[in-house]
Amino acid sequence: MQFRPAWQRLLPFLDWLPRANRDTLRVDAIAGITVALVAIPQSLAYAQLAGLPAYYGLYAALVPTVVGALFGSSAQLSTGPVALTSLLTAASIAPLAASGSEQYIAYTIALAMLSGFFQIAFGVMRLGVLMNLLSHPVLMGFVNAAAILITLSQIPSLFGVPPASTGHALGDAWQILRRLDEAHGYSLGFGVSAVAILMAFRRFAPNMPGVLFAVAVLTVLSYYLGYAGHGGRVVGEIPRGLPGFALPVADWNAWVALLPASFVIAVISFMEAMSSAKIASIKTATKWDENQELIGQGLAKVAAAFSQTMPVSGSFSRSALNLALNARSGMASLACALCVLLTVLYFTPLLKHLPQPVLAAIIIMALTNLINFRSLRNAWRASGDDAVAAILTFCTTLAFAPQIQNGIFAGVLVSLSLFIYRRMRPQVEVAEPGSESLARDLPAEVPQALRGAIGVVRFDASLVFVNASYFEAAVLGLEAAHPALRFVLVSAHSINRLDASGVEMLSNLGDGLRKKGIALVFSGVNTQVYEVLDRTGLATRIGAKNFFPDDQAALAALAERAAGPSPG
Repeated sequence: MQFRPAWQRLLPFLDWLPRANRDTLRVDAIAGITVALVAIPQSLAYAQLAGLPAYYGLYAALVPTVVGALFGSSAQLSTGPVALTSLLTAASIAPLAASGSEQYIAYTIALAMLSGFFQIAFGVMRLGVLMNLLSHPVLMGFVNAAAILITLSQIPSLFGVPPASTGHALGDAWQILRRLDEAHGYSLGFGVSAVAILMAFRRFAPNMPGVLFAVAVLTVLSYYLGYAGHGGRVVGEIPRGLPGFALPVADWNAWVALLPASFVIAVISFMEAMSSAKIASIKTATKWDENQELIGQGLAKVAAAFSQTMPVSGSFSRSALNLALNARSGMASLACALCVLLTVLYFTPLLKHLPQPVLAAIIIMALTNLINFRSLRNAWRASGDDAVAAILTFCTTLAFAPQIQNGIFAGVLVSLSLFIYRRMRPQVEVAEPGSESLARDLPAEVPQALRGAIGVVRFDASLVFVNASYFEAAVLGLEAAHPALRFVLVSAHSINRLDASGVEMLSNLGDGLRKKGIALVFSGVNTQVYEVLDRTGLATRIGAKNFFPDDQAALAALAERAAGPSPG
């Protein structure tokens, strides 16, 4: 990580805000206004997904968007409500309070505060690199399962079917699917129409704001048809004015109960933001600081809590739009927040008759960018371990819904366990005395009787505490199977690290073999490993004559020594 001055870490916006000029302001303003046209209806939809009144999404797209832009490191990252974080929020609060209740809202605000504190702590401690513990296959397994759950959760709103309450997301979905004949006709019409409009725009006019068009047309239609009067659900009255600023209020037991969920939201939401920032960094050839972005995203969540709203994150779709519109700096996000502010202050009456099925359609269509079963197939092709972790995460997330954070915990645990297991049992190639592979490397003049005196062990990993015993077992197995063995050559080209456990094992192994008249010999030892051997005195005990630059030199020398007296 490059060195950054203290003022730049504390106030990163001073790096770009003073540089704004007429050209950059024009480009950023266009990008910000365009993103706002998408962000406003999306924010309403994602608040509904989080189990909150729709207008809370507007609050989440206001102050948190400004804070994320000012204190983050990516010029194109758009902060605000997103589908995945909204789903995690709903899943985390649902067991604690009734959706939409005052207690539910209080817990949601507390969740924003806690997850923000986690991210700030990660950034301050420079732990951004630890986000890599969440592997891509695990993340994809979780995202695909979460996308399915989000889709199923929106069926009642999309078709006007009464929601079920079996205590399990998949059970709820099954009960709802069995009652599709009870669908509300008007709701079904608005939901299907919204999906059709969004699909048409995606197919024929992908650069046009299809979401805005669908919302505008169907809201006007809802008003003239009297949709609400026919039993349809609409957004309803939205309070005018800015949200109040206050400390989150929740009881101590709730804060403790929300800690695991807030940790998961901190990690998952940052992974989503990090993917957007990485793509923008690559395409614009600019640098970004993952630790600074952690702080920026954490402060945005804390700002959301003080704004009395839901957790936020970096939006993949809106960030991609910023990138496509060539946004130059965080001014684009400030322009977007200004548009949201004007909407909150003056235009909220226009949203009163917006049908809830339209918001459900927006959420479902946004999920098509998240669902990617090809990533699971690629994980299978790349590595069996990755495939196991991805599939287990996918299945566990579905099985434990609505407690979907358990899927992440299970996936990370399995992937780390498999990683450690593979490091405990790395690839070891043993060329046994008299084998064809060893015969090809030995000089042709070596007598057949001497060829059984030399064995080779190639160890393809660092020699550390987790695998030292595995290496020892391979050498002892070679020695036990060949009584005439006089030399064990360790081909150490791939051993790039040696710790104290490895040194102790090599010392004891060398002593034990020496008592049996067998010499432990090394070839291709790199500088770093040899320095460890030298500092611990083991290099002296092994002896300079038992170190060789490569396998060929070692085998030629050992062939000569095999004709002499026992090396022990």
